Amino acid sequence: MHARARSTYYPDGLPDDGVGRPAGWTGAIERPDGQVLCAVRDGRLVGIASFRTPEAAPAETVKLFQFPVDPGHRPSGVGTALHTACVEQWQADGRRAAVLDVHVGNRRAQAFYARQGWVPDPEIPPVDGDHHLYLRYAVTGGMNPAA
Repeated sequence: MHARARSTYYPDGLPDDGVGRPAGWTGAIERPDGQVLCAVRDGRLVGIASFRTPEAAPAETVKLFQFPVDPGHRPSGVGTALHTACVEQWQADGRRAAVLDVHVGNRRAQAFYARQGWVPDPEIPPVDGDHHLYLRYAVTGGMNPAA
């Protein structure tokens, strides 16, 4: 599912990041400092979210590391429901800010995150040649005052 989701924004094929998807997800699930939420429809995995405090960040910040949604379930509300579940967990955990990076070619994901209230991270402005855009979300109260 993750590979299918990523292939929609890598037209020349998926880059080899040196980590196999099953091993990467096993690591995310087993991390004591991280959490993984799953979206299931009709007994089938259709979305996954992985998040934790990023290295050298304050404890009230969480980074959304992975958020693939099965391409066959877009736009059916899976992503929105999964995002809502993430925000509810972040609020329960006392997080105040969330950050993520999204591939510059993934316009669909960028539009999705903007609809959810994510904004460009002022601490990491875009630079020519970057492969990712950095976004931020104000978790407290579930609304982003910068949006």
